[in-house]
Amino acid sequence: MPEPLATIVVTPREQFSKARRSLESILATTSAEIPLVYVDGNSPRSLARYVQDRAQQRGFTLIRTPYLLAANQARNLALPHVHTKYVVFVDNDVYVEPGWLERLVACAEETKAWAVGPLYLIDDPAKQIVHMAGAELRIIDEDGHRRLHEHHRFSNQPMAKVRSSLVRESVDLVEFHCMLVRMEAFKQLGPLDEQLLSFLDHVDFCIDVAGAGGSIYLEPAAVVTHLAPPPYALSDLPCFFLRWSDRWMEPSIRRFAEKRRLDATDKDFDAHRQFRDGHRLRLLGRARGAVRRLIGFRGLNVTDRFVTNVVFNRLIERTIVRSLERRRAGSRDQITAEPAART
Repeated sequence: MPEPLATIVVTPREQFSKARRSLESILATTSAEIPLVYVDGNSPRSLARYVQDRAQQRGFTLIRTPYLLAANQARNLALPHVHTKYVVFVDNDVYVEPGWLERLVACAEETKAWAVGPLYLIDDPAKQIVHMAGAELRIIDEDGHRRLHEHHRFSNQPMAKVRSSLVRESVDLVEFHCMLVRMEAFKQLGPLDEQLLSFLDHVDFCIDVAGAGGSIYLEPAAVVTHLAPPPYALSDLPCFFLRWSDRWMEPSIRRFAEKRRLDATDKDFDAHRQFRDGHRLRLLGRARGAVRRLIGFRGLNVTDRFVTNVVFNRLIERTIVRSLERRRAGSRDQITAEPAART
């Protein structure tokens, strides 16, 4: 058997309730010879036991921390355990289709790309709704004012409608939902920026790749689905609240803006803030529909602003998020790694 060219690295994103389905899809579509590193950042007890059992059965490396991890922190923890030509980062709430890994590797081998992304779907895989098929990304200088231009292609379109337009091609941006990266890139660029806690991590990395002369490709023959919430489990909430908190979001925007000589108050970053606010409001689910039926859209907008500004930005930030950050600060060195049990 030839030596594997890629190591799969699974890292936490915003929820744990989809992690079993995600990992089972990976194990079902890849050979046991493919190295896998699973980073578990303080998952619920039942999930932690399940992952440990699967690690022992399949023989993959398991890294644990007793605190929640930002995504780039998790990815960097895994990198010393990668000894193949490529690493493939996969969020723990992503479902992969058969052939996904082989097609990403083939694209990188044939194009010499530094980074390759698949076709990203969203929600239920059976719905076949496109999340993103690569994106335009550039920094524009307009009359001395620098701004970020980012445009995702084919978002929210049925895959059947856009299938004929989906071809392997060079793009500006792919996402860390699932991204193959040539390990040589880290030798030149260094580790991922851990000050980007919740936003712009994939944007920052792709800008660095382009700046170093590397290419980025979309390989739509490889298909994955982000199993986005809702639904939510109660065990998802600490991770979800921290990931989308002001305490993580605003420093991420400031860090990125400082690195790229952009204005952190620019309206281009408002789209990220608006996405975050809308994403958090999904927690209310059917309750928002009931409010809209009772008092109309205007009343719903008032309610949404109240929930965002008072419940999320004040109450949750000052209680749950602050407590989680204290725990992170007090446990930084408590990391365990169980190496792959291969014979």
